[in-house]
Amino acid sequence: MKILSPAISRLARLRMWRIEAWMNNPQAAQREVLQDLVTTAQYTQFGHQYQFEKLFSVAEFKSHVPVHEYDDLKPYIEQMLAGEENVLWPTPVEWFAKSSGTTSDKSKFIPVSEESLKDGHYKAAKDVLTLYYQNFPASDLLTGKGLVIGGSHSVSSINEEIHYGDLSAVLMQNAPFWSNWIRTPDLEIALMDKWEQKIERLADATIVENITSISGVPTWTIVLFRRILEKTGKKNISEVWPGLELYLHGGVSFIPYREQMEKLIGKPINYLEMYNASEGFFAAQDQPGEDGMLLFADHGIFYEFMPLEEYGSRFPKTVGLSQVELNKQYAPIISTNGGLWRYIVGDTIQFTSLHPYRIRVSGRLKHFINAFGEELIIDNTDRALAMACEQTGAVAIEYTAAPVYFSENGNGAHEWLIEFEKAPDNTAQFIYELDNALKQLNSDYEAKREKDIALRAPLLRQVIPGGFHKWLEQKGKLGGQHKVPRLSNNRQIIEEMAALNLYPAE
Repeated sequence: MKILSPAISRLARLRMWRIEAWMNNPQAAQREVLQDLVTTAQYTQFGHQYQFEKLFSVAEFKSHVPVHEYDDLKPYIEQMLAGEENVLWPTPVEWFAKSSGTTSDKSKFIPVSEESLKDGHYKAAKDVLTLYYQNFPASDLLTGKGLVIGGSHSVSSINEEIHYGDLSAVLMQNAPFWSNWIRTPDLEIALMDKWEQKIERLADATIVENITSISGVPTWTIVLFRRILEKTGKKNISEVWPGLELYLHGGVSFIPYREQMEKLIGKPINYLEMYNASEGFFAAQDQPGEDGMLLFADHGIFYEFMPLEEYGSRFPKTVGLSQVELNKQYAPIISTNGGLWRYIVGDTIQFTSLHPYRIRVSGRLKHFINAFGEELIIDNTDRALAMACEQTGAVAIEYTAAPVYFSENGNGAHEWLIEFEKAPDNTAQFIYELDNALKQLNSDYEAKREKDIALRAPLLRQVIPGGFHKWLEQKGKLGGQHKVPRLSNNRQIIEEMAALNLYPAE
């Protein structure tokens, strides 16, 4: 396949004009996307209900169609799961991406139409490749195989026509046949849902391959790396796969994992972040090493952005691309060619650039701590933890944090449960550095920490090795895209982990 690389590089450069077209005119691209969506879906059940045939502007669309969370669209989706057609989208929807929240047993079934696959997920994947070759024209990326670590649910069927699985399983099942030439492992292994067995099979199957890229959540990638090093006796992953040049990550912040990953790989490679969810492929890094992902404006998704203070309002106000501001917290609201209409994704984002539009994911709408007015978000805690580790030489694997409420014995605090690969030598120093970093990153937190009036210094509990995996397993959420919630505004997770004796009692 060595001869393919120059050819693919040339093809990627030829595709670049398409990307530049919507990069340079994103607002026009977005207006066209919305027009196509509304026109295509005007004769659906949902389109009739909200009079799509009369909607000729963004303002009319927003005034007629309410903002939805999953439960609002659930009755329509249940009709689709039962085999009814022309409900939210006119073409047959035979696939659903099953996703579940980390703290809830309820599952969401996100419709995945042929259009959302072709014009969304797969088109975006091609654009990622094009952007990569634009930055690295001499790359040997496609002379080897891409290792995909995902698919925690094997594909299931409701009937002969309706199927579901997690997003990576749906994407793999529907991918063109030629993708198997450049991807590993085989579907039989890729779709295994027993993760302890899956890691073994993954390691055995891929040790002998020429792996040039890897995509997957950092936690399971690190577990696989360690198992491969145990099996091979090699010092680092670059000795196993000397051609490895790219790691594609997303879903969780890479900040807490980067040091571990670089150490395990043992040589410099390229790292690219992607924002790819069950609902759509939203963005990807177009400038390696720079903060921010290029927002994909022409991929079957119309975007609105809700300022966080609007969340919970009966009629929340949203803004379009022309009105967004740098570094302000927004919740993306999307309308898609899979049949989601003004749907709250649940993430929070910030714009890092307006020319072109680049974003970074800052957290989750429902994953934060604001027990004392501190408004702490995941972006704050990820960065603060990385800073504290850097200052103390510690290496953290996973964490979660929650409030300690006022009591007769003292005022409030934040309790951190952290699983370390390398614990700090001086715990007090680590807590000081963590606290100081949070003050630097969040002025509301700094104000609440003034003289310990509202908040004491953080409390640290060290989770036993493998503790978070045991908690996820107990919840039936081990593997794949399931993630440990970083922040909670209640103490449910901390109390569940205490009941399982996953960290020492006080």
